[in-house]
Amino acid sequence: MKTRIISGAVILGILISTLVIGNWYLYFVCLAVSLIGLFELYRVLEMEASMPAWIGYASTLALFISVKLGLGFHFEIFIITATLIALLTAYVLMYPRLHVSNIMAAIFGVVYVSLMISFVFRLRMSSGGAATVWLIFLGSWVNDTCAYFTGYFFGKHKMSPELSPKKTVEGAIGGIAGSTLVGLIYGIIANAVGIDLHGNVILIFTLTGLIGAFGGIIGDLSASAIKRNRNIKDYGKLIPGHGGILDRFDSVIITAPIVYWLVFFMGLR
Repeated sequence: MKTRIISGAVILGILISTLVIGNWYLYFVCLAVSLIGLFELYRVLEMEASMPAWIGYASTLALFISVKLGLGFHFEIFIITATLIALLTAYVLMYPRLHVSNIMAAIFGVVYVSLMISFVFRLRMSSGGAATVWLIFLGSWVNDTCAYFTGYFFGKHKMSPELSPKKTVEGAIGGIAGSTLVGLIYGIIANAVGIDLHGNVILIFTLTGLIGAFGGIIGDLSASAIKRNRNIKDYGKLIPGHGGILDRFDSVIITAPIVYWLVFFMGLR
């Protein structure tokens, strides 16, 4: 527990500094998280050094370069399309050494890890991003923390026994309630200090905390499902007491794009 707390504090310190500073610092941290997370996923699938994996790593670099240069979603669609074409080309040239599952896993990894994590950087560098980027972590880490303690003290009904035996319905409710409440408090503070986000800040922050929490739960459970399928406990050992990058960022992966698009469609940008 002590090791988990210390490493968690270090991660929190890095997170706060990257989100406050933003720009190149956040860019390289998000890129590193994406590449390491992608490597962990490919390793679990026993293909981390294969040709499809290397195409996935190259695609991640190209995707982040496009995001940093602001080339737009059309160019990013081009990158994803080119990645699939490159994977299919490798599949044909290396057949039968490659299986179609390798191709599917490679393109899935780029979307599931790299594309999703990039939304943290996108939101932070958008108009109002210095305030709204924190909403991602309301729906992920705040939700996780509240769910853990609520489940620990009040959990009785298992939410998904086969998938995640320790998670309870009470814990999920506590996580959603905690994320929503913190979103409300954050919205009140943001409104009080005069942050101009072109909308009802209190209402939007509250709704984002609520909906983002559901995304965090899906992110957590989907990552657990992959581990169950592969009969492993953690994605890695990079973070003492927490496992790998994907073990710590599994909920962020789903929450980040959800919060980004909520912010976009509700007019905060």
